[in-house]
Amino acid sequence: MKTLFKNKLTIALLLSILLTSCTETYVLQTDTYEEALVIEATITNELKKQEIKLSKTAKLEDDGVAIETGATVSIKDDLGAVYTFKEDNGIYLSENAFQALPDRTYTLDIKTKDGKIYQSSNETVTTANEIEDITAEVVTDRKEGRGVQIRVHSYDPANTSKYYRYEYEETYKIIAPVYRQEKAVPIGPEKIQLQPNDPNKRICYTTKTSNDIILTTTTDLQEDRVNFPLRFISDQNYIISHRYSIFVKQYVQNIASYTFRKTMKEISSSASVLSPKQPGFVNGNIKCISHTDQKAIGFFEVSSASSKRIFFNYADLFPKEELPPYYTDCQEEEYRFCFQGVSIPPCRGTLLIDLIQLNRISFSYNIEDLSYFMVPVECGDCTSFSSNVIPSFWTN
Repeated sequence: MKTLFKNKLTIALLLSILLTSCTETYVLQTDTYEEALVIEATITNELKKQEIKLSKTAKLEDDGVAIETGATVSIKDDLGAVYTFKEDNGIYLSENAFQALPDRTYTLDIKTKDGKIYQSSNETVTTANEIEDITAEVVTDRKEGRGVQIRVHSYDPANTSKYYRYEYEETYKIIAPVYRQEKAVPIGPEKIQLQPNDPNKRICYTTKTSNDIILTTTTDLQEDRVNFPLRFISDQNYIISHRYSIFVKQYVQNIASYTFRKTMKEISSSASVLSPKQPGFVNGNIKCISHTDQKAIGFFEVSSASSKRIFFNYADLFPKEELPPYYTDCQEEEYRFCFQGVSIPPCRGTLLIDLIQLNRISFSYNIEDLSYFMVPVECGDCTSFSSNVIPSFWTN
């Protein structure tokens, strides 16, 4: 899941421009700091344990973002049903699985450990609209160059969805280009032995989530038909070198939620608080009802959601073409295996042993015991920066 205020610089910038008060909005001076509760709350029509994140705004000089712990969190509907949440590893999860229903109205209630009470407006779930398809095609973009354009397609024949938000999680296969079946192992202060290498260090899988607010709207179209360019990947990006997968989640929003997030996106992408483009105030739908001097930033969103995953291989889209360059330079470096005396090239035995023990370099080949040719460890051992655990959803 993407975090609205994950970057503390963005939070500090937000605070320097505006804050949402319990009772009214006002502009905070850029040289001051006031604490505010940050609320990330989206429940969906999926039957699952719903998730809410609470944190506090941070000063620019602070290290990380402080999680709001010890809060009492619940959601109630207009028929009196109450869904309680329990704190779990820095987030709040509903104790039982539930889903937002189209004939219900929902309200978020939060009581912090110091007794402050926050409450959202009453919200209803948006129109259900499933992702129809995700496509990947080779395109040449004027700015980005040649690469893969990933698009999301959906259609609401009732023309009522209109506003959309997206998150994605991408997973890609990595094959260490200089993996060898043998590895160089120091077995003494001045001795190295070649031993069998672990075959599980050759292939890895990395997963990354989107870190931006991704929005689109169909209000300027005659039909509520989405054909949205979600992700562009250059044909020189190593993440598509072998097999790539993207899992896309689509949220249908109401206009208030869309406007709130659109404004947050504009602020977070602003280069300076002195930028001529100032979006003004951001009004969320959550207020502090117990203390008029307390602030809250966030939006309680009740959305219909759908998701879809696709896979593709580099060879599927770029048949018979060379693979993109690996993410780091894998040029071999020679280490003359001697320790004293005059040698051309110079003796580097001690350095070689030290770098192997620090897991900084990986074996490529050797010329007897005279010289060892090594590469950065990432080139021969993908587990040095990724995971060799095959994801449960992965298919070949």
